[in-house]
Formats: sequence, structure tokens, C-alpha cells
Amino acid sequence: MTVLPGGLRVCVESVPQYGRGLAAVALTVATGGDDDPAGRHGTAHLVEHLMFPRSGREGSADPAGEGYAALVAGAGGVCNAETHRDHTVFHTTVPAELLPDALSWEAGRLLGFAPKEDVIRTETDVIGEEIRGAGDAGRYWESALGALYPGSRDSFGTAAELAGITAGEVEAFFRAHYTAPRMVLSVVGDVDPARVVAVVREVFAGVVRTAEETRAAEAPRTAREIRAAEAPRTAREIRAAEAPRAARETRAAEAPRAATEIRTAPLPAARPGVAVGHPLPDPVADRPAYLAQAVLAQVLGRSRLPALARSARDGHRLTSATVTCGYHGQWLASAAPDLTLAVLGRAPGTEVGAAVDIWRSVLRAVADGPLPEAEHRRAVNSLLVAWHRQADSLPTRAVALGRDALLLPGSAGPDALPAALRRTTPAEVAAAARALLEGPVTVTELAPQKGTVG
Repeated sequence: MTVLPGGLRVCVESVPQYGRGLAAVALTVATGGDDDPAGRHGTAHLVEHLMFPRSGREGSADPAGEGYAALVAGAGGVCNAETHRDHTVFHTTVPAELLPDALSWEAGRLLGFAPKEDVIRTETDVIGEEIRGAGDAGRYWESALGALYPGSRDSFGTAAELAGITAGEVEAFFRAHYTAPRMVLSVVGDVDPARVVAVVREVFAGVVRTAEETRAAEAPRTAREIRAAEAPRTAREIRAAEAPRAARETRAAEAPRAATEIRTAPLPAARPGVAVGHPLPDPVADRPAYLAQAVLAQVLGRSRLPALARSARDGHRLTSATVTCGYHGQWLASAAPDLTLAVLGRAPGTEVGAAVDIWRSVLRAVADGPLPEAEHRRAVNSLLVAWHRQADSLPTRAVALGRDALLLPGSAGPDALPAALRRTTPAEVAAAARALLEGPVTVTELAPQKGTVG
């Protein structure tokens, strides 16, 4: 990793053996849904959308107004982005010989960010469709999250709160959060690291200079204060330092509630069910316990619960069962508080409490373990296979490098994860099940609305 003047971090990995003439770029920014202003839930998500401008500007690389995505597609590449609670990441893959162009376009859309009102209205409509398309799982997860960590919300946003947002509000958010010290630029592929860093120094000079000009406008500081401000920090440290006192106090109060069952408001569903949520350990401070929860979710979701739902042992009281570790199953994709979520289908006549009792009985069976070695190995292997499939993807690898640098201080990088998973023991998975039994839990009834099939 190279730290450029102004604080921009650059991570480059040369993998010509499977880069095959391609290069992936990921820009990871330490801002996400947790930074949304009050009453403007979804601002970070909207800025992500607006980083793919639909109109050009005079003197830019795209004066005709084709937009960033069209420039990438015209080069034979692909691009996309994701907004999480604690970060936003943009990723682009292009032929390696066009990497300097892609880096220039990346810097250009940072420097040229100036959204127009009509484009904002278009993108807020698009976000509204994404919210509707997220499906039930997102609503169940957000309900559990808000109960365990009061005030916390997902990163999608709320259409009603975005409806009145102005270009001035959007640009103010961008200027405050999209600064060089908050960014990691990672490049992976068939590349020469020294050449990549040289190109980044050149094309991102304007981005860094803008940050320096902003600091120059502030009150004079000592050399030590300036160096301290420019030192690379994790996303968590950046938010802690920049959050106003009231916000810090609110987040301090977000620690999971004491061991108790928290009943939340029922949610509409196609069929009767119950969603049960448990907080996950901190992936930074308690990585082994977090990974044990990921293995536990595999054990429960791939073998224990499906077998129970198919059998008559519980009197057919469960009709289906899914378990996810992390938002939509994205474990270790964020350092923000997260959940294990079980969604259980209830057979006719099965009460919510009875379904939760079945869930607890399955957890208790694992907690009283240890797991059979073969079952434990299958769960770990399924996670390893998924990791290796992702590691073969250049953009996924670039994103993982950026996330590790930004969110996971002290991380040895994504290649250290398989060994850490293999070190997870059946005893640790049993301890993970006990932690779910003894910790706080949310219970949300899923109730069919009139006119739906039960």
C-alpha cells in the first residue's frame, strides 16, 4: 500500500497469472448509510448513484454526456457500486492497457461531481424501485437491526425522505465525506504496481489538491496536527473523529441490549412465519468468534434446519427455514453491527412462540455439541469454496483489498481468511450457539395479509 500526499491510500496487486490482460479498480470510501443526515435516509446511496453521471460537462473526457458507465462500456469494461452502512465501494474492470483511462475517468467523476436537480429526481426514483425490489429479507433484517441497535437502519434509504432532497444537500454530503483521507483506491490484475502508482499520482493530483486546498482554508495548525490529520485511519476512526458529540453518544448507546427477547411489530408476508435476529460479534475486535458464527450459520442453514423442516420430528410445525450471517448473507463485508437472521416458515396452527422454541432447541443441540467432525468440515468447506470462487474474480478481489485497508485494521489481507476459517473448531461453533442462546434476540411475526396465500 502506498499513501499519497493528502492521505489517499493506493493498494496494487499484480496477478497476471489469472488477470489475463484485465485490470480491476475499486474505490472504497469511508462513508455509508450510517452517515446519512437526519431526515435524509439514503443520501449516501443517492451519492453512489450520482457518481455515474448521466450528463457530461465542457472540458471533461465525456463532453457529449454519455456518462461514466458509457465510457467504461465503450472500452469493453463493466462497472458497478454498492453502498453499505459504513462504506461505499465502486468497482470497474477494463482491459489492462486501458487502465490509465479508467483511473482518469475515476478521478474525473470525483472532481466533476455536480448533480443536477432533474438527475437527482431520476435517481431517487431508481432507488425507490431498488428498495421495493430488495424484497422481504431486507425488511426483516432492518426490523431486527433497529431493535438490537436502536436508531440503526439499512443503507438503501427511504423514498419519502429522499423525495425532497436538493442538489445543495447532496453536494454538501459529497464534499464532506468524499475526501482523500477517507478513500482507498485498489487495483488488481495484469498490472505493473509502480506504473499504477505513477498514473494515480498524476490523474488524482486534482483530487488530492482539492483536499489540500480545503485544509488550507482552515485555521492554521502545527506541523504535528497536520501530520496527525493526514495519517491513514480506519473508517471507524474517521467516523468517530468526525461525528458530533451527540452522534457519538447515540452510537455508544447502540451496544446490543442485555440478554432478552425483543418482540418487534409484525411484518406482512406471503405465508406465516417468524424472523429471529441475533447480534454478531465485532469482526475487528473479536474475529474468531465472528468466523465461528459464520460457520454456525452454515451448519444451521445447510443441514440442521432443512432436515428438521423435512422431517416429522416436530409435528410438521416448520415448513421452511433459512439462516443468513450478515446482511443478505454478506458476512465480513462490513465492520458495522450486523446480524444472524433466521426466517422460519410456520405450519398452520403453529404459534410464533412454538417456532422460536424449535429454533432454540436446534441451537441448544449445537451448543451441547461438539459437532461431528464431518458436519463441521462440510460447513467450513462450503465457506472456503465460496471464498475461492470470489477470489478468482478481479473486481471482488479489488473490493476485498480496499475493504480490508479501510475497515479491518491489522488485517493480513483477504488471503489470510481461508487459514482463519480452517482454524475454527467445533468447540468454537458450540460456543457461538451458546452466545446466541444467552444473548439478546429479536422476534418478528410474519403474518399474511388479507388476500395472500397462507
